[in-house]
Amino acid sequence: MSSPHRLPPPSTTSSEAGDHKPYTHDDSCIQVRFDPQFRTSHRRKESLSGTLTASSGGSSAFLHKILGNWDSLRDEEATSEAEDEHEGVHAGYLKSMTRSQLHDMVLGLREMGRKYANVHLHMRVREVFILTKPWDTSLAVHTRQLAKWLLENGYNVYVEDTFRDNARFDGEGLVMEVVVQDGTELGKLGYWTQAMCTDKPGGFDFVLTLGGDGTVLYTSWLFQKVVPPVLSFSLGSLGFLTKFDFADHPKTLSRMFGTDGVTVGLRVRFEGTIMRAIPLGEGEEKEKERSLRVELLEPDHHPDTHRPDCSVVVLNEIVVDRGPSATMTTAELYANDEFLTSIAADGLCVATPTGSTAYSLAAGGSLCHPALPGMLITVICAHSLTFRPIILPDNIVLRIGVPYDARTSSWVSFDGRRRTELNQGDYITIVTSQYPLPTVQYRMDNKDWFDSIKRTMNWGDRISQKSIS
Repeated sequence: MSSPHRLPPPSTTSSEAGDHKPYTHDDSCIQVRFDPQFRTSHRRKESLSGTLTASSGGSSAFLHKILGNWDSLRDEEATSEAEDEHEGVHAGYLKSMTRSQLHDMVLGLREMGRKYANVHLHMRVREVFILTKPWDTSLAVHTRQLAKWLLENGYNVYVEDTFRDNARFDGEGLVMEVVVQDGTELGKLGYWTQAMCTDKPGGFDFVLTLGGDGTVLYTSWLFQKVVPPVLSFSLGSLGFLTKFDFADHPKTLSRMFGTDGVTVGLRVRFEGTIMRAIPLGEGEEKEKERSLRVELLEPDHHPDTHRPDCSVVVLNEIVVDRGPSATMTTAELYANDEFLTSIAADGLCVATPTGSTAYSLAAGGSLCHPALPGMLITVICAHSLTFRPIILPDNIVLRIGVPYDARTSSWVSFDGRRRTELNQGDYITIVTSQYPLPTVQYRMDNKDWFDSIKRTMNWGDRISQKSIS
């Protein structure tokens, strides 16, 4: 009987490191900035603070390499002066993504999604990341069972750090129980932390989740940039994203890690950045006279009115609501450099196609196939009956702001997490993230989505109509 050694935290070797550096929110902070040197409000840009390439070096995870091919979208010196003037590219300290670059990036993601939804990918899997709920005793037992199988088959396994002291998981006992088959390389056991997901996402080749859809959402939350492929075993209460039966995990993993390979669907994610109003320092009365619409649509007169606060990537939705206030929230909605409408309601939900079966659906939004490009906008309990759910293209820059004369502040949440107050004058920018979430499909071409809505929602079920005769 052989036992695996403990794993150190994943890292890249000196030959793989390249330009890799720890992730900070400044690396992907989306903000809308305007160049004061251009005297028209139509010459504007959307900036991305940070590079447009995955900073994962030579990771063996295939998506790290794929998403590293966005070199053509960089705002480099090769960009012509004529193009810069047309798009309004700022020449300051921010690396910029113009509207045409955002459009090209989104089109690239769509094409990549269509390509990988119809092919089998054969991957060299070595480092396996397991995510589950450690406080659930039954899932701790399942996690131990899965980890044992992986270790015995030569895979390095990482479980959450909280499992170190979990009596049901019993990592020390698990190491002693593992029996390595003849000719199989020794597997190793390690423990992951949130910092490892942030700083070294390229250290993991594959993610296995045990639970429901919430576990997959937490995976997206942990990996804010590049995400390894995610295979979800259904052990929760919902199953829009979890398609595989845990009882068949040895057969499923042997087939996918072996000769059959995997089919991957790329789930679009959104990136939201909170922009804070900068006080003018001219007194309270002067602050009340400010206009958010003027500041956003006439940047040449108001060049420095807001600063970025934080940036978050979501899989389901970004929600702006009234928070603890008993009154409605007041918000203004902008698409690119156009004012769309003012909203008086309990809130506003901006969902991805994946999130169409979550909060958006409960608020009255439509179901949307995950392969369709779009931003689903649903007003929550609108004060006006004229509001209806709407779907906008996913290559636009959406902004939701709280006007300076609003009676109360609003609150924003990201996939139900990190609730943050938006004060008068603040706004949030929402764009399509360049880092989708790759999920392993049960059937090719995202066809298992129809299976999931029939299974979880009984979609389309009704008693058959009797014949006239």
